[in-house]
Amino acid sequence: MDQGSRGASPEAGRVVRAASSGWRVDALAETDLTEVLEIEAASFTNPWTRAMFEGELLNPGVARGYVLRTPEWRVAAFCTVFLVADELHVNNLAVRPECRGMGAGRALLEFVIGDAVSLGARRATLEVRQSNLIALKLYERLGFSVVAVRKDYYANPVEDALILWKDGLRATGSTSGEGAA
Repeated sequence: MDQGSRGASPEAGRVVRAASSGWRVDALAETDLTEVLEIEAASFTNPWTRAMFEGELLNPGVARGYVLRTPEWRVAAFCTVFLVADELHVNNLAVRPECRGMGAGRALLEFVIGDAVSLGARRATLEVRQSNLIALKLYERLGFSVVAVRKDYYANPVEDALILWKDGLRATGSTSGEGAA
């Protein structure tokens, strides 16, 4: 794939197979940012700013953003990534507090990986706070492995980041144009 096609938005309205029918993933749009910022603030001690998300939207050659929608929530979860050559870098993944524990994070990340594979990604990486055991468990279930530690990477509180990688990416079968399972 050429770089121009890498930045293309995910197909709007693609349905996600998940625990609940009616879930779908759309490309992150500027109109989603108010809700994304609410989720971001509820999820992280150093939340991204609106300007940071707007910067992602202005860099479609590398940056991609996704939102998971449910019948109850216009934005239940979001994920931002970079696609560079054959690597997917997950920059940010967060789930609305009211939607946690329902499989939204897993459904969205499986979709993102499948989309990245369709664009040529063969490996993925991300960082996670060492204390974020729920996220770490999710990533390990999806095949990511801890390969290194970044000392004092996070602030508020200062904490190490675990660097995770997953090689040999392949679609997980979590996306469908036919309907939710």
